[in-house]
Amino acid sequence: MSITRAAVDAILAAHSDPYLGPDATYALLAVPQDTQVTDDGRVFAHIQLPYPHANPAQAFGAALEAALHVAGARDVHIRWSQAIPRIQPQGEVAPLTLARNLIVVASGKGGVGKSTTAVNLALALAREGARVGILDADIYGPSQPTMLGIGLGKYPDTVDDAWFVPHTAHGIEVMSIGFLLQGDTPVVWRGPKATGALIQLVTQTRWSSLDYLVVDMPPGTGDIQLTLAQRIPVAGAVIVTTPQDIATLDAKKGIEMFRKVDIRVLGVVENMAQHVCSSCGHVEHIFGAGGGERMAAQYQTPLLGQLPLDARIREQTDSGVPTVIAEPDGALAAAYRELARRTAAALALGPRVSDTRIPLQPTA
Repeated sequence: MSITRAAVDAILAAHSDPYLGPDATYALLAVPQDTQVTDDGRVFAHIQLPYPHANPAQAFGAALEAALHVAGARDVHIRWSQAIPRIQPQGEVAPLTLARNLIVVASGKGGVGKSTTAVNLALALAREGARVGILDADIYGPSQPTMLGIGLGKYPDTVDDAWFVPHTAHGIEVMSIGFLLQGDTPVVWRGPKATGALIQLVTQTRWSSLDYLVVDMPPGTGDIQLTLAQRIPVAGAVIVTTPQDIATLDAKKGIEMFRKVDIRVLGVVENMAQHVCSSCGHVEHIFGAGGGERMAAQYQTPLLGQLPLDARIREQTDSGVPTVIAEPDGALAAAYRELARRTAAALALGPRVSDTRIPLQPTA
């Protein structure tokens, strides 16, 4: 007996997306007008994910197709697509016109691999199919120009004497205060001037209708970070820490800061979680074990990923070709792509705004 439309709907309602959680069934994600059942038992469905995924059919589509075949479908044709929603930023801050969602990557202290995580997260989102930019907001230690192989002092082009044109590297758009500096010249600015410069970089960069703008925040929870969190339209924050207690103690302050300014914390990334010896395969927790996991549980926020301590990650970013690009099919890149999917899915669960374009005027 051929499968019925009611049976198809029931199967779609019984299967949930693995990244969005049990309440996000495929019945809710399916495009109704594109779900059809022919008289000879062929099933057509269109499932639209609110986060980027390069190959959902291979990753988790097989179980859904198998269930439809068991129910009597002769052929199953599922089209997978993505539609990245615009998520409501904090408070009364208006969303950016040229970037649908701004994700800040932050840490309570320096030295935990925040910038490395930010650049690989941005590149992984792009590899999964999103349009991505990265803004290096670390005024006093801009590292993204080096990590992406562009170099410091590469002044960007301008449009109408009002907009910066971002550089492009490895398929993502890039803007950094480092492009405006000469050589190793340090930034010796007090808080208000540094904050003003960052606001200017955000609002006066001609991004190309991005799905995600990843912002590599300065480490810590001082005046600059707090002011940025209050004035930049942030859809969600990712907190990077290492497992050691002193790092998680500082990272907790970052979570508390974002909560005070009504910014949703998407989750915690435990970086340098373990080291695997390249000679014998022995696993060693150099910075302790489980710190990020315990912190995520304490604040009831997801643990988005546990990334290893691996010399290749450092070597690749130092060379200007980060891990996601240097070894796209390797285990390390796979870990970053999993982080990207989890981060984007967590963001998609937030409150949405309409797609109405909000006029944005450059700051004078």
